[in-house]
Amino acid sequence: MKKNILIAGSILSATFLFTGCATILSGDNQSINLQSKKEQTVSINGQQYTSPNVISLERTDKDAVLKVKDCEKQILLKKEINPVFFVNILSGGVFGSTTDYASDSMWQYDQTNVNVDCE
Repeated sequence: MKKNILIAGSILSATFLFTGCATILSGDNQSINLQSKKEQTVSINGQQYTSPNVISLERTDKDAVLKVKDCEKQILLKKEINPVFFVNILSGGVFGSTTDYASDSMWQYDQTNVNVDCE
């Protein structure tokens, strides 16, 4: 009986050590709210979207460029470290931080509300 409890406890502990907080709490995608007064077509890294709309953008370790069709407007969505990533470091979860880094969940874009109106 003690052996089974020890094995179950070890498995549970390993599960917490090898999971990343940002991966679990924030996921692989970030919601971006595209705001505009009239319908606009935009592209982000070659992918087409319409606004106004809330889109789901995959988290990566690279900046994203939003281009508004029919005008010269470009908006840089800069990558920054997701604050949830630091929960792993503070709690001593080196393995979880590695998971967040490997899955790109440690990153987020600096803007969640973007006005795409041509001016």
